[in-house]
Amino acid sequence: MRASVGDRLHVHSRTVGTRERIGEIIEVRGAEGGPPYVVRFPDGHENLVYPGPDCVIDPAANEPAA
Repeated sequence: MRASVGDRLHVHSRTVGTRERIGEIIEVRGAEGGPPYVVRFPDGHENLVYPGPDCVIDPAANEPAA
């Protein structure tokens, strides 16, 4: 898994009734874009994340222009 600052991290829910979480990667601490990542979620919380198999990186370049 590789990411860049500005990419979005989607954490899919593993349990019924729990929503997925989407946050912006604000820091990449691993070598060559690898984990861990510092992620800021919409509620303002920032977490150090080691993504698991339930996570997907959405590159910032794929976002539609505003």
